[in-house]
Amino acid sequence: MSLGSRIGIALATMVALMVSLWAVRGRRNAGVVDVAWSFGTGLTGVFFALTAGGLSARRIAVAALAGLWALRLGGYLLRRVSSEVEDVRYRALREKWGPRASRNFLLFFLVQAAWAVLFALPMLPAAENARDLCAADLAGVLLWLAALTGEAVADLELARFRADPANRGRVCRRGLWGWSRHPNYFFEWLGWWAYVLLAAGHPLWYLALGGPALMLLFLTRVTGIPPTEKRLLASRGESYREYQRSVSVFVPWPPKRAPKGG
Repeated sequence: MSLGSRIGIALATMVALMVSLWAVRGRRNAGVVDVAWSFGTGLTGVFFALTAGGLSARRIAVAALAGLWALRLGGYLLRRVSSEVEDVRYRALREKWGPRASRNFLLFFLVQAAWAVLFALPMLPAAENARDLCAADLAGVLLWLAALTGEAVADLELARFRADPANRGRVCRRGLWGWSRHPNYFFEWLGWWAYVLLAAGHPLWYLALGGPALMLLFLTRVTGIPPTEKRLLASRGESYREYQRSVSVFVPWPPKRAPKGG
């Protein structure tokens, strides 16, 4: 099967999935698009890996990493969407768009279908890599495990913080959140470097760099940190401004000490 055929099948599948979800649930709670993107990206990566022509062990490794990543992130988002009202980001868009909301959300879901395939593409050179297994592969798997663990811990710490009514209106500084304002985003980005290591030695290895590059762009400039910080500043006020002054925005780092007398 040619590369173009695989990309075409993946895109058609994602479009069908997104349109179906929009029709069934998305018009009432657009948060399902995040769930679909997570599962869709992972399943597309699995499809790319299992239909690739690289070393069998590496193809299986790429498929396993993509599938497990999707199960963890997609499962986490599914639980959140199922138990909460529509995310504030999508409620704001719904109010902004008014009577055009249904149509605009359909277009938004379709764009997410394309993004899912694009984010899975960096897994291709890793799965197509035919060289023998080496230290770079072990490093890639270990890096992925560290990233997955870090993101899971950050999500758990935040979930437990939010579950305590006493923390309503407060800023979470628990564990990793005391070293980074967005540790879940950082570890998500870190995990995409695993595919760069797995692709090392392939003539098109550099295409795997698209994963961490795209993720960094989206998390720090588009859909991740900017709207999240804007929302938290509006709801937390000065306490969040102080948090911004003392804690790293992305890379976990020891927090700054408050000046004496401050």
